[in-house]
Amino acid sequence: MSVRRRGFEPISIAFLDVITCGFGAIILLLMIARFGEPPAPEPVDDPRGARIATLSRELFAVRRETRALAAGAATRAERLAALADETARLRAEAARLSARASAAAATAAREAETLGALETAQQALSAEMRRLYRQRDRIRTDLVGGIPIDSEYIIFIIDTSASMYHHAWERVIDQIVQTLQVYPRVKGIQIMNDMGAYMFAEYRGRWIADSPAWRNAIVERLRTWNAFSNSSPVEGIEAAIKTFYSPDRKISLYVYGDEFTGASIRKVVERVRAINRPGADGKPLVRIHAIGFPVQFANAPALQETGIRFATLMRALTRENGGTFVGLDAFR
Repeated sequence: MSVRRRGFEPISIAFLDVITCGFGAIILLLMIARFGEPPAPEPVDDPRGARIATLSRELFAVRRETRALAAGAATRAERLAALADETARLRAEAARLSARASAAAATAAREAETLGALETAQQALSAEMRRLYRQRDRIRTDLVGGIPIDSEYIIFIIDTSASMYHHAWERVIDQIVQTLQVYPRVKGIQIMNDMGAYMFAEYRGRWIADSPAWRNAIVERLRTWNAFSNSSPVEGIEAAIKTFYSPDRKISLYVYGDEFTGASIRKVVERVRAINRPGADGKPLVRIHAIGFPVQFANAPALQETGIRFATLMRALTRENGGTFVGLDAFR
């Protein structure tokens, strides 16, 4: 029996599929498998590294210094601007003061010229003129209107009540001006009201130096001075003596008023006697003069009592204290 041989068969498609899948699986495993970290790169020794680090630090330092210098420059610029403004102001002030100094120098030169002329005129006085001048001095220390004017310090004690201020004030000012005129020069002046309130509060307890300027200031201030008053001079007299008396001073008080509303004339006289007691020479510590203004006598007789009491009180006080009481015949 004959044997039938099979012929040669090519590779089938199924085999190729199996082989392909196997290779694919191996490749996939190679892709997802980890074989360790990649080796770190070997450090490279750069000889410029240290120099670069140094320059970087210097750069940052320079930048910080630059910012600080810029801030300082801005501050100095502001200060320079302020100094420039102050310099301009000081220059203007210096110019103003220079102008004032020039004016003062011119005034001083004129005054010096006038003073020189006065000194020349004084030196040219004749013997007769000197005799008359000495005679005037003797008269000045005698009596004027019955009032001794030998004091070196004078204190005015003025009733500033409504009756005086509204009815007799212009006459009061005239009388004070006349009193000052008979004292061409004194060492000190003071003005207070009958309550002891000072006309110039800044001179409380101090003498006002006599000068033409101060005399004018006193008269001007009198025109508007209207302090509270109780129409009783005892407080002002007491304050004046206690504050200003000194053994080396000749002091006269001038009391100006129109009425006395106190309770007792006798008690006022006794109070003044206690503080103005006579010294070793038998004279009181200060002289007390008084000027009476007849304001109350313009009223009906029943309303004149306070005016009569003022005149009675002042006659007693002036008689005991080396002074003079003058009653005026009109208050305008």
